[in-house]
Amino acid sequence: MTDTIKFTNTLGNGAASELVFNRDYALDAEYAPEQEAVLNDANFAVARETITAWPGYAPTPLYALPDMARSAGLASLHYKDEGGRFGLGSFKALGGAYAVLRLIMSEISNRTGAPEPSVDEILKGTYGDILSEITVCCATDGNHGRSVAWGAQTFGCQCVIFIHATVSEGRKTAIESFGAQVRRTAGNYDESVREADETARNEGWFVVSDTSYEGYTEIPKNVMQGYEIMAAEASDQLEDDGLEPPTHVFLQTGVGGAAAAVAAQLRRRYGAAKAPKIILADPDKSACWLETLRHGTPTAVEGDLDTVMAGLACGEISLLAWDVLKPLAFAAVSVTDADAVTVMRRLASPMGGDPAIVAGESAVAGLAVCLAVAAQPDAAQAIGLSSNSRVLVFGSEGDSDPELYQQLVGRTAAEVRGEVTA
Repeated sequence: MTDTIKFTNTLGNGAASELVFNRDYALDAEYAPEQEAVLNDANFAVARETITAWPGYAPTPLYALPDMARSAGLASLHYKDEGGRFGLGSFKALGGAYAVLRLIMSEISNRTGAPEPSVDEILKGTYGDILSEITVCCATDGNHGRSVAWGAQTFGCQCVIFIHATVSEGRKTAIESFGAQVRRTAGNYDESVREADETARNEGWFVVSDTSYEGYTEIPKNVMQGYEIMAAEASDQLEDDGLEPPTHVFLQTGVGGAAAAVAAQLRRRYGAAKAPKIILADPDKSACWLETLRHGTPTAVEGDLDTVMAGLACGEISLLAWDVLKPLAFAAVSVTDADAVTVMRRLASPMGGDPAIVAGESAVAGLAVCLAVAAQPDAAQAIGLSSNSRVLVFGSEGDSDPELYQQLVGRTAAEVRGEVTA
């Protein structure tokens, strides 16, 4: 097998795409201690028990797309729609808010010398005096910051969110609606991460980041444990419908935390023999995972990382995500902005009897890669994608920026859902 396949992508604007195989992928490898140290069944059980008890929790829908599958030459295609998660518009609601909760429970215990309080005690305001002195912060391109701000508002602590230069005003306003102070920084996402970390050190705040870096790992583990819930839900939903596990899962990558969480959950659930192939979908303008697989080591990409897929515009991978994905990711494929917009429109105006789905620009990279590869025989054969393949993708957000969604799709989310006449 060659390390790389380049092909003309006929999905969007006919741009060149690249498929890079992971030299460290281990087909028969069991879930190893290196992965267990990051994500494991015991900690996932705590996360699931906690989050499923929150007010407003409900599994997000898993949609079958039989007509799109037939058109792509696949046996089946399922889309896990995270757009309605806790009313926040994305899967990030599972991670950031959970990490905020775990942090403040630990901090209350440290300050009182008592065992960690229950969620009910925190929600009732029992520790309001302590929580008023705790400030959480993070850098975000939108959705993670919204989750952290919502968690801070829900559980009663203070919150400051850092956004970088290209984050839209719509996303800034959405974060502020949850009571957070928002500070815009110069530069790209990775520079805003560093500014948040430096400010937190100076102010005595707590960083609740979805990316890990040297010396900062525990909180991102909690974030990723929350993300595992959407993979477990999808597996449960497939089983409830009497369906077999997926053969392929296509996952969009920013820093890689969500992709690692899904890969970890599915490998532990199904074991090496039945676990699906994990294919990463990397925006071509911020392809840090593509370059990491190419070089076999965490590799950063630089520049403004200006992609319409703003939630994926990250130039440096999470080190924890690498620990998990190094043996589990089969390959990475580049995806263009035009690909993403094309798939957003296809989901909004589906063929045949498929349901109309509102999918934001960062939600569709995995599906875009699936469709692009399926249309190219050499690339499809290389990853084992065929008429026997059962594909699962995760639509990680809805119209998290409604104005941009309408601009790209040509209709509002309400019109797509049939709530108003177009």
